Amino acid sequence: MKKRWFIVNLFLFGWIILSGSVMAQSIYSAKLDASSVVWIGKKVTGEHTGEIALKMGELEMDGELIKSGKFEIDMKSITNTDLKQSNQSKKLVNHLKSDDFFAVEEYPTARFVVKGAKKLHGNTYQIKGDMTIKGITHPLVFTVVLHKQEGEMHVEAKMVVDRAKYNVRYGSDSFFSNLGNRMIYDDFDLNVKLILESR
Repeated sequence: MKKRWFIVNLFLFGWIILSGSVMAQSIYSAKLDASSVVWIGKKVTGEHTGEIALKMGELEMDGELIKSGKFEIDMKSITNTDLKQSNQSKKLVNHLKSDDFFAVEEYPTARFVVKGAKKLHGNTYQIKGDMTIKGITHPLVFTVVLHKQEGEMHVEAKMVVDRAKYNVRYGSDSFFSNLGNRMIYDDFDLNVKLILESR
């Protein structure tokens, strides 16, 4: 009889521990209208900036630990915000969408998938994952700052992406020589601000 009660209690204890673990896990979905992705591309003679729309975003948390995540960007939504003359801005955007750069008709979506994460200090985490642009995937590591408030998750990150790894060749000294002041740097920044809500 005592052995039977011991087994029952052991089962209940395990169930409670497992239930607590499951309950601690939460999935957050990005609020697309409230989130933003700002790109910054730099060249010898200056820089340009603009925005790209988030297509979807999902983050799974286990307590304070980031378990997994997946985010997609609509490459057809690229805009420019620094050029004031509309014809110049439109020309730049069309060039970025062309085969010289991101070939958005063939590759309309860029994707980042979280493969691992660790808490560094406070609300700062290191994220490791796979970035896919133009159908080419490479690992990417960066830090994020994360805040929980009123059922929402606020995330800020700066991602530095080497476009040469994704066969974005135009104006790159990784592919062409003697570019002079026409050179565009391979690294571009994505400044990401996300607001995610618990599902």
